[in-house]
Amino acid sequence: MSDRSFLDWPFFDNSHRELAAALESWCETNLDGDHGRDVDGACRALVRKLGDGGWLRYCVPAAYGGVHEALDVRSLALIRETLARHDGLADFAFAMQGLGSGTISLFGTEDQKRAYLPAVAKGEKIAAFALTEPGSGSDVAAMETAAVETTEGYIVDGAKTYISNGGIADYYVLFARTGEAPGAKGISAFILDAGSEGLDDSERIDVIAPHPLATLRFANMRLPASALLGERGRGFAQAMATLDLFRTTVGAAALGFARRALDEATERALTRRLGAGTLADNGQVQAMLAEMVLDVDAAALLIYRAAWLRDVKGRRNSREAALAKLHATEGAQQVIDKAVQLFGGLGVTVGATVERLYREIRALRIYEGASEVQKVVIARAHLAEHRP
Repeated sequence: MSDRSFLDWPFFDNSHRELAAALESWCETNLDGDHGRDVDGACRALVRKLGDGGWLRYCVPAAYGGVHEALDVRSLALIRETLARHDGLADFAFAMQGLGSGTISLFGTEDQKRAYLPAVAKGEKIAAFALTEPGSGSDVAAMETAAVETTEGYIVDGAKTYISNGGIADYYVLFARTGEAPGAKGISAFILDAGSEGLDDSERIDVIAPHPLATLRFANMRLPASALLGERGRGFAQAMATLDLFRTTVGAAALGFARRALDEATERALTRRLGAGTLADNGQVQAMLAEMVLDVDAAALLIYRAAWLRDVKGRRNSREAALAKLHATEGAQQVIDKAVQLFGGLGVTVGATVERLYREIRALRIYEGASEVQKVVIARAHLAEHRP
């Protein structure tokens, strides 16, 4: 059993402790991490299962079938940490329901919220967030996909890539250039239903930790005026606000992976014979375990501080979320690498838990703001606080 003492920290209230206990029990009964080769089918099944379990209700506000009046980052982080510790694909399925509906929760009209959010909470609609392009990853303001206004709505041309849930989503929150101004000020957000004429989501991308991922291409694709999400020309700010909300939870997923790796490494150290004793009696192994414990605890403190600041203090937490994501993802990479080392040859054997974790952690240092981007955010915030 992973360490649960962190739940006694003052960042949480009793509802969070009850959530953690209930989800832990549900995961032990419902998740086994074995999804076979049909990743699309597995993700669809996980979304339905998470919806039936009531966990997707944490992804939307209470007015649309959710649990909390507004999205509670501590709950989202606890859920992602727990799911990731048990099953990385389950964490992915949950995370995308939140990220793919977050912009609607924050900026959608009443009609848009009622059309999509209750179905997301029930696991009846699979959500996706279409921001990255072939020529612009971290530099979102350089996107080229264009939405040209017409008398009937918009015509969209361009492409998005590395879109999670691409090919299985029921809808995409799509960001495109509408031209109000150059750069970041000329982007708008839209809701795009799957199956729309002019959308091609058939080009799939295989990655080291399999999950549904695709390139989307738009050719003279028509969207009605009602597809506009939020204020025209404010799409960049809306995308950043959505990522700000969920960035802490990426760190939480990394923390879940790291906790599982620490659990596996601890069990290995206590049971693997080495001479007259076990690996746990070896000073070098003890030093490795100490470093792993430090990385895990430090990540947890940063993650739940960032979530608490947003939930309780109502503060914008861009700096704290960047710190949490950066340390948690980079630290988890190190924790998992040490676990693989302690397992020796078994650690790089396909099917071993630590081998799976080694593949799963890598993308978290890239998506929703690469580590290098987080360093820029942190440095700018620090300098702004100290400039006269």
